[in-house]
Amino acid sequence: MTGIVKIDHNPSFAPKESVPAPDRLISGDPQLKSWPMDESKDGTVRTGVWESTPGVSHSIKGETYEFCHLLQGVIELTPEGGEPVVYRAGESFVMKPGFVGVWKTIETVRKIYVIVS
Repeated sequence: MTGIVKIDHNPSFAPKESVPAPDRLISGDPQLKSWPMDESKDGTVRTGVWESTPGVSHSIKGETYEFCHLLQGVIELTPEGGEPVVYRAGESFVMKPGFVGVWKTIETVRKIYVIVS
């Protein structure tokens, strides 16, 4: 065991496919794909690649931190009570526990994620 896990930007295995939960969807018909890469033994840390086609949904982090690095696409995040911020391929951000807002995928987005709960 090396203690290193490579995050493949274009995984060769089939993704888990889903759609936003009905109570989270605001508009559009975003199609979601996820390629989990690694998870800690206790399940508190998860990493992988995630993709979404355009659409708008509520983003609610609860008790989790999520680091995102955009590989492609454009999104707009609007924190509850705040101003929208646009992120593009090559940019990174962290959503902290308690984050509530709106995630708008403007152009199909693919990101690397690290979730810590």
